[in-house]
Amino acid sequence: MAQRGVQLDQETISCSICLDVLKDPVTVPCGHSYCMNCIKSHWDKEDEKKIYSCPQCRQTFRPRPVLVKSTVLAVLVEELKKTGLQAAPADHCYAGSEDVACDVCTGRKLKAQKSCLVCLISFCEKHLQPHYEIPAYAKHKLVKPSKKLQEKVCSRHDEVMKMFCRTDQQSICYLCSVEEHKGHDTVSAAAERSERQRELEVSRQNIQQRIQDREKDVKLLQQKVEDINGSADKTVGNSEKIFTELIRLMEERRSDVKQQVRSQQQTEVSRVRELQEKLEQEITELKRKDAEMEKLSHTQDHNQFLHDYPSLSPLSESTHSSSIDIRPLRFFEDVTAAVSEVRDKLQNVLREKWTNISQTVTEVDVLLSEPENKTRAEFLMYSCDITLDPNTAYTQLLLSDGNRKVTLMRGEQTYSSHPDRFTDWEQVLSNESLTGRCYWEVERRGVGVSVAVAYKNISRAGRSGKCWFGFNDKSWMLDCDNNSYTFYYNKVKTTVSGPRSSRVGVYLDHRAGILSFYSISETMTLLHRVQTTFTQPLYAGLRTVYCGDSAELCKLK
Repeated sequence: MAQRGVQLDQETISCSICLDVLKDPVTVPCGHSYCMNCIKSHWDKEDEKKIYSCPQCRQTFRPRPVLVKSTVLAVLVEELKKTGLQAAPADHCYAGSEDVACDVCTGRKLKAQKSCLVCLISFCEKHLQPHYEIPAYAKHKLVKPSKKLQEKVCSRHDEVMKMFCRTDQQSICYLCSVEEHKGHDTVSAAAERSERQRELEVSRQNIQQRIQDREKDVKLLQQKVEDINGSADKTVGNSEKIFTELIRLMEERRSDVKQQVRSQQQTEVSRVRELQEKLEQEITELKRKDAEMEKLSHTQDHNQFLHDYPSLSPLSESTHSSSIDIRPLRFFEDVTAAVSEVRDKLQNVLREKWTNISQTVTEVDVLLSEPENKTRAEFLMYSCDITLDPNTAYTQLLLSDGNRKVTLMRGEQTYSSHPDRFTDWEQVLSNESLTGRCYWEVERRGVGVSVAVAYKNISRAGRSGKCWFGFNDKSWMLDCDNNSYTFYYNKVKTTVSGPRSSRVGVYLDHRAGILSFYSISETMTLLHRVQTTFTQPLYAGLRTVYCGDSAELCKLK
């Protein structure tokens, strides 16, 4: 018994906020005590509401009570410290601010173990025992601890709501079923639960089946990734081999040309030098003959001259020097020309075939694009809710109807300065980025309205083509007037024919690179279709040319 008394003293001097021995103890008007700093911090959080509560009993105070140190508790704490006793350690069974507390416990409450749907009370383990031991409680429904027990009680009749009204889709009590819900389709909550439970199980089975299907799809995609990587690696390897063979073949041909030229060079040089030696020998012989003749011509004795003259040897046959210049002196220049011709042809072939190779690479598409829609009803399945971004609007553009409509005014609107604003073109972009498959329609009024899409990084400041829809590689624009349609991309103008209509539909399949514009009236007519590769998310764009012109993003859902 003595030990029990000590335990009570220890609980008395514990702060229910920090669960430690009271430090500078204070007592609030309801009688509960806390550490000075603990209750101050608690009430600081309630300063905005100007209503201050007790963390234990939830009693409220206005104005904020003045805290005065509790002398009695302070003395008690000091006495216990002198005797060497410490406060009981925080027990994990006590209810914290996030726990459901036992409604029966007094003072510091324990955690609730169960809530009773009949008693509408939560019980700790000790106070729950009667529900297990007393037969009268046997039919009570025990559930996990809940802070929302009062929500299970009818606020009108103060009865437990054991019925369910299928007509109004809400829980009701028995009295409700015979009064305001009389004649409605009502059943017991248990029966409705059973029905919903069956539906829940069916939904779970569907979800589990979808999970299995998606897991199979994930495995299939993983296999496709492996197949793509394997095919790409194999192709790169084969291409390397082929290009290596081409390089080797070119090296062989280069070596062959070099060898043939050098061989022919040696042959021709030998022939020339052989002819040169013959000519030099002939020159030597002619000089010797000339010397003999000169000597004989100086003989004074006539008889001696006539005697020696017949002994002169006849001249040998002369080498025809005219054979030296028979061919023009181009030597091997023709070979260079022939090699150059091969080079030019090879470059042309590579240039032409490279386009085919590059296109073949980009046409690899493992995930097949879905077929494009044909009817407006099919397009409406992909309709998206788009609004206009005021921070991008040109200063004379008025946005209205929930930022869906834009009208060009004579005077400037009250917009703040923003780096995203178009400074010189009467344009505006959407708030929403567009990816996947999207469809929207624009209702236009006036002479000059343009419907566009653009990347977010399109230039905004200045009056150059970098900022104008359709006059750069970051935007695509269909210009609509009363007489014709014209499509612009990167300054390229394309005249578009089609029925005139005040409404234009825009379909985007971002992954497939498809952008289509339609004339919408009683029928849906394709005006222009773009097939490209989009590298960034797109934003819807509108442009008006003349004062009073307007364009509105239609609500399709």
